[in-house]
Amino acid sequence: MQFVIMTGMSGAGKTIALKTMEDLGYYCVDNMPALLIPKFLEILNDAGNYPKAAIVVDIRNADQMTALHTILDELQNGRDEYRILFLEASDQTLVKRFKETRRAHPLSADGHVEDGIRKEREALRWLKERADIVIDTSTMLTRDLRQQLSQIFEHNREYKNLYVTIQSFGYKYGIPQDADMIFDVRFLPNPFYVEELKKKTGLDQEVKDYVMNSIDSQEFMWWLTGLIDYLIPRFIEEGKNQLIIAFGCTGGQHRSVAVAEAVYAHLKENAEYGLKIEHPCINKDRMA
Repeated sequence: MQFVIMTGMSGAGKTIALKTMEDLGYYCVDNMPALLIPKFLEILNDAGNYPKAAIVVDIRNADQMTALHTILDELQNGRDEYRILFLEASDQTLVKRFKETRRAHPLSADGHVEDGIRKEREALRWLKERADIVIDTSTMLTRDLRQQLSQIFEHNREYKNLYVTIQSFGYKYGIPQDADMIFDVRFLPNPFYVEELKKKTGLDQEVKDYVMNSIDSQEFMWWLTGLIDYLIPRFIEEGKNQLIIAFGCTGGQHRSVAVAEAVYAHLKENAEYGLKIEHPCINKDRMA
């Protein structure tokens, strides 16, 4: 039987994850008391018709965290194989989500969400370290998380605990504050000054060709992809969960989009980690 224990920070997406696992054919149970896990597995094994199961165990059962530690050790030494999926998100993201939903954090008796997040993070630190899969949902939409879980648990892709976001942006609209690496591509040929390309974007093939076919562009891409290919495995070894690589041009419509698309296509060929692309500024100039 494939058995997945889902846990992680409150507000990080466990509800979405559980529904996704159910759609993937897993028998799912939310808020499972840790002490019931051995009996639950015994019942499913005896029934014989539950090939896949997933449960959520989290801080709502804070008084059973010590018991969970012991139970996981016992399961590891027994016949039942399992994987732990830990959903993570930044403090800023979690606070924002709690305020949007107007929900109380399970550990914030005084009403301060930040205090509850701090206590929960400390209480679950050991569980995160023990997890087989850690997914940071800070920059994920619902569809991104669903897609990532599908790739891991339906298509059985080997997964590294890293989610890479490739992003284009326009300097005139500001630098993305959460980017880990920023590349200025304003030195590349600018389609803005070509009348038939001005209103198109870096998603259009004519613009891509104009930006990427120069000698400077090709040499830049050679160095750039080599650097990124070198760095990503080292970020994975370090235990980094999220990496945002941003490319900027003046308006975020042409050059940065074309380069971001090229890097995304390069990484997608052999990615063993989560990967998505965003173009938040692509239509801003066209709407002005």
